[in-house]
Amino acid sequence: MRYLPKSERIRKEMLATLGVPSMEELFGCIPEKARQKGPLNLPRALSEPEILEYFQERAAENSGGMLRLLGAGVYNHFRPVLVDALLSRGEFFTAYTPYQAEIAQGTLQSIFEFQTLMCQLTEQEVANASMYDGSTALPESVAMALRITGRRRVLVGRSVHPEYRQVLGTYTRRQDVEVVELPVGRDGRLHREALRGALNDKTAAVAVQSPNFFGCLEEIPAIAEQAHRHGALLIGVINEGVSLGIVRPPAEADIVAMEGQSFGLPLSYGGPWVGVIASKEKFVRSLPGRLCGQTTDRQGRRGFVLTLATREQHIRRAKATSNICTNQALCALAATIFLCVYGKEGLRKLAEQNLAKAHYLAGELGKLGGVRLPFGAAFFNEFVVRLDADAASVQQRLREKGIIGGVNLTKWYPELKNSLLLCATETAKRADLDRFVAAFKEAMGARD
Repeated sequence: MRYLPKSERIRKEMLATLGVPSMEELFGCIPEKARQKGPLNLPRALSEPEILEYFQERAAENSGGMLRLLGAGVYNHFRPVLVDALLSRGEFFTAYTPYQAEIAQGTLQSIFEFQTLMCQLTEQEVANASMYDGSTALPESVAMALRITGRRRVLVGRSVHPEYRQVLGTYTRRQDVEVVELPVGRDGRLHREALRGALNDKTAAVAVQSPNFFGCLEEIPAIAEQAHRHGALLIGVINEGVSLGIVRPPAEADIVAMEGQSFGLPLSYGGPWVGVIASKEKFVRSLPGRLCGQTTDRQGRRGFVLTLATREQHIRRAKATSNICTNQALCALAATIFLCVYGKEGLRKLAEQNLAKAHYLAGELGKLGGVRLPFGAAFFNEFVVRLDADAASVQQRLREKGIIGGVNLTKWYPELKNSLLLCATETAKRADLDRFVAAFKEAMGARD
């Protein structure tokens, strides 16, 4: 009865209060054939040490110490212990969605700080707090652009994360919205000529990711100029937030849709994470989600409030700015703590480590026979290699050596047959990278 609050004595008192002599009588309204007879068919109860041992054994089965060079929208970064230490405090951990928001000044202040950091990172003027994740931030940004321009046509590069594009398709499938996907150029970036030919006076927005799904950096200023020439907005998509420590932010974008997983959030089988939308201030009234502002009370003391819309009042059927009725406050707090721990210089050094390790790995792999880097554009911590061997077979041989060798791109890009997407973050040691190259060379040599 350790974790059950109702003892036998308390149960008898409850039955007496209800005027029912027994539990059987209490559930008498339930048909006899629908009642559970006897104990549940479950294994015996375990003691606390046995439970801990069981889960430790199951956890050890997950990775087995495998070397992982995976990215593709989920990035393995070091998480300072301070993140969880502060995040787990009761004041934050139990504060979900306060109905009287102004009473929860600590939560509102953390949201305000999060918004401020997102504006500084993206060089935008306002930011919300926040969306479910990056994949929902993109379609919400598109919906925002449609409201602002009054147009119903959107251009999206195929270099944007394929799963983000799938979520966008789900959002727009039953709406009067035309989504046009633009091809990828030979350098791994958005095909500029295709963009030029697709833009017209009906285009609401152009969505482009940088670093894109292949890790390549897009020419945001030039793309923004093209879009603005036709009265369209530019939506800058950011999947790898740590890149902003060294990569020029998309200041020319009108709206930024970003995933904040890299800022102190664990991989967690794909979530929960934190999505961000930042934009120019003139679009603030079309910004979905929460927005926290700073003010003063009657005594002149600083305070924080939800502004423009309080809690979920922006969700009003046809007048709604979003179909998302909550923010990821706890995840946003984790990102805030992470960025405060690292600071401006720390984030830059972290990004430099990612850049150096990925380029070292790419350089070493490029020396191997039968391995090419098909895209010549600059990249951050992720890049594509094309093999003269069957990529799936190479991956299988690597797994046999305890290595998860990237993501096979054939699933989303049939034209990139036998191409792998690899990622190296600061968590990969030099010895790990050398081990990977040696194993890769061996796997390439053992061709069928």
